Amino acid sequence: MKKVMLVVSICTMAFVALVGFQKIQEPSLTTKQPIDSTQTAAVSLPQWERVYNSLHLKEAGLSIEGFRFAWNGFQKEKFIKPILAIADFSQSSRQKRLYVIDLKENKLLYTTYVAHGRNSGEEFARRFSNTNSSYQSSLGFYRALSIYQGKHGLSLKLQGLETNINNRAFERAIVMHGADYVSEDFIRRTGRLGRSQGCPAVSIDDTKKLIPLLCNGAGLFLYYPDAAYLKQSKLITDSMGQG
Repeated sequence: MKKVMLVVSICTMAFVALVGFQKIQEPSLTTKQPIDSTQTAAVSLPQWERVYNSLHLKEAGLSIEGFRFAWNGFQKEKFIKPILAIADFSQSSRQKRLYVIDLKENKLLYTTYVAHGRNSGEEFARRFSNTNSSYQSSLGFYRALSIYQGKHGLSLKLQGLETNINNRAFERAIVMHGADYVSEDFIRRTGRLGRSQGCPAVSIDDTKKLIPLLCNGAGLFLYYPDAAYLKQSKLITDSMGQG
């Protein structure tokens, strides 16, 4: 009997020890999981940069500085439509440098060709003006207004929003219109896109989708890292603190 009791006692102690060992090995439910540093870094980025990254705009060729200025100026001006078109004139005219973005849906809608003024440069735009008959592009922010039928067919009136930078858009007849010199065929023949008299001209086919999309309240930003413009523009300098 004593032997039986001894065996039972030993077995009981072994069972208790085994249970205790298993409990020690079980992971605690309150143990914190490792922090994903990538997700943390993404959350800490300003909103404009999160949008830029999520839409893969770097891969699409859009300047990060140009998008930042466009985003901040768009927020400050409070356009009626959540649509922002950016013409990145820091790029060659051989590139699809017009980006149309739906900021409400966080979606890149289009990338396509856009011309600069004939006196702004050849393949690249380098000179800009707000002067009549300069045949140069004017940088800065524009508000897309109404559609009309002009000498270039379907066209879009543009209101220049920046004093002494592009506010003479009406008197200069600066509009968005279609042109046959905005095409890949023209690029193959000449090595560059054709040029306008200062208008942000697009292909004739593109007018059919772009102009109805932008009209009556969308924003258009013509960008180039021009030191004089960046210093003079109130929509740029007054919005630099925004995220």
